[in-house]
Amino acid sequence: MATSLGIITILGLAANWILEKLKIPGLLGMLLVGIAMGPNGLDFISPELMRVSADFREIALIIILLRAGLGLDWDVLKKVGRSALGLSFIPGVLEGVTIMLISTLIFDFTLIQGGILGFIIAAVSPAVVVPAMLQLKEEKRGEDKNIPTLILAGASLDDIIAITIFTSFLGLYGGENISLAGQLLQIPLSIVTGVGVGFAVGLVFVSIFETHHIRDTKKVLMILGAAILLMGFEDLISRRIPFSGFLGVMTIGFVILLKRGIVAKRLSVKFNKIWILAEILLFVLVGAQVDINLTLHAGGWGLLIIAAGLVLRSAGVYIALLGTRLNKKEKLFCAVAYTPKATVQAAIGAVPLAYGVRGGDLILSMAVLSIILTAPLGAVGIRYMKRYLSSQTEKRQEE
Repeated sequence: MATSLGIITILGLAANWILEKLKIPGLLGMLLVGIAMGPNGLDFISPELMRVSADFREIALIIILLRAGLGLDWDVLKKVGRSALGLSFIPGVLEGVTIMLISTLIFDFTLIQGGILGFIIAAVSPAVVVPAMLQLKEEKRGEDKNIPTLILAGASLDDIIAITIFTSFLGLYGGENISLAGQLLQIPLSIVTGVGVGFAVGLVFVSIFETHHIRDTKKVLMILGAAILLMGFEDLISRRIPFSGFLGVMTIGFVILLKRGIVAKRLSVKFNKIWILAEILLFVLVGAQVDINLTLHAGGWGLLIIAAGLVLRSAGVYIALLGTRLNKKEKLFCAVAYTPKATVQAAIGAVPLAYGVRGGDLILSMAVLSIILTAPLGAVGIRYMKRYLSSQTEKRQEE
């Protein structure tokens, strides 16, 4: 397993560097490395590593959520609250339902299978969106209307809602005696419990950091360890009490930022460094699980389904932004920034296959197809269209 880790680290870094030079998101190169090296390719990755790949993917998702929490701003959140709330569920629900209905016609899925597929694909990618928005904040671009924070907050909640609805459909497929409506009603409770526990854990860390001198590296390890335990806590109690571990993890970072802003900025830098390895493991290992022949077989119809979902997602963004101060170009930027798929699809795309869901291999292939299609388009679109957002530098030059 150690040899496999060394190989995928070197090749993942190389693929990332090459594609970044071509102005293409490096994550796509890492995904292709995984496809080539996986059991359905050259079979260079050890079986032991493949067996623990789900744990690595979850840790990578935890890191990106902690980064998102450390990048939020409470004062700005209060200003964009209503719009962020709309962005958190309107685009994703419209996209998920659209994919659910179309897949029942094209793939002969049941509504439950279609819902599983729809809400895997519906989640926007923190791996693409979070770094891009944090960079915009550093450039002071779009800050006059709080656009980066608006998208950061909305996208983070979008993931949580999509994952919760996905989990509900997966539970229905498994025969749990709870109606879909009953499961969906648990979403608000899972948000409240997730925020509550995450807030409490965050306060504990704030208290420790105020009273004890601890190196930043050790602080990062403590927070990461607690976040992993929090996800384990969700597995332990989720069948009895609705609980969002993902939201709890993000809240930990947000509370530290709220109470210890200077410390949070230093920790954010540390997490950015850890993300370099976590990103490689995430995308290489999910690529390794892909059957490329099945992905190509789903190609034409799969592209149609994904495209239809994106159209409804973009319409949802415009609906959520009604009544805001954003102009047409800024709303278009938000719609484009809300298109990339990557992190969540990589983290949970293989779950239906592991649970024995009929068509699970096709669902995984569709998840990967959505990454290949939307991650580079979304990332390039954000880079190109950020010029539509005003910057403090441009304003000073005009003055």
